[in-house]
Amino acid sequence: MGGTFDPIHYGHLDAAEAARTTLSLDEVWLLPSHDPPHRPVDPLASPFHRFALVALAVSSYANLTASDLELQRQGPSYTVATLQELHRMGWLPAQIFFIIGADALADIAAWRAFPDVLDAAHFAVVGRAGTAPEDIIPLVPAVAAHLAPPGYRPQHERDTKVFAVAGRTRDISSSLIRDRLQQGHPIDDLVPAAVERHIMANRLYGSVGPLHAEQ
Repeated sequence: MGGTFDPIHYGHLDAAEAARTTLSLDEVWLLPSHDPPHRPVDPLASPFHRFALVALAVSSYANLTASDLELQRQGPSYTVATLQELHRMGWLPAQIFFIIGADALADIAAWRAFPDVLDAAHFAVVGRAGTAPEDIIPLVPAVAAHLAPPGYRPQHERDTKVFAVAGRTRDISSSLIRDRLQQGHPIDDLVPAAVERHIMANRLYGSVGPLHAEQ
């Protein structure tokens, strides 16, 4: 599951867990992007802090792992390049599920190597608040053609499909968190406690914690 994670929040974790449980995945790797290619502005937090936040967020989840795979690679973090790197590591396309939110699916036609990227892994499309996979998938013909029917099982190592995951994810965005921090409002209902502590301790996103308050 890729993302800018600037910062990571409960909505990201909900999506990862929904895909893991629905598709019976062994584990989910969360990969912070080094340079998100479709984001108009650079992330506010450094790659170091964004990876640290992801690592802290998943520390209490037994089957979620923080991965620096995309952070090790310079240049734009294209999904197809990440999947090709996983292939070089020995993973077969049918062993990989790339998790995205239903809202992100609307822009997938602009991804590098689309629609061929759909042959590099399964894609798990998770419902986000207000956006369901069944509403978005039919709007992208190449994706709709890959949609897995109910109960589908891969037929061979390169047989990849798109799976719709009807998960319940909290209606949270990273921009909401940044706005709250800049306004001095609490974020304890949006992120795990360890993530909030790291943000405050390092004064990320304009936050000012008790240790930094003016005397």
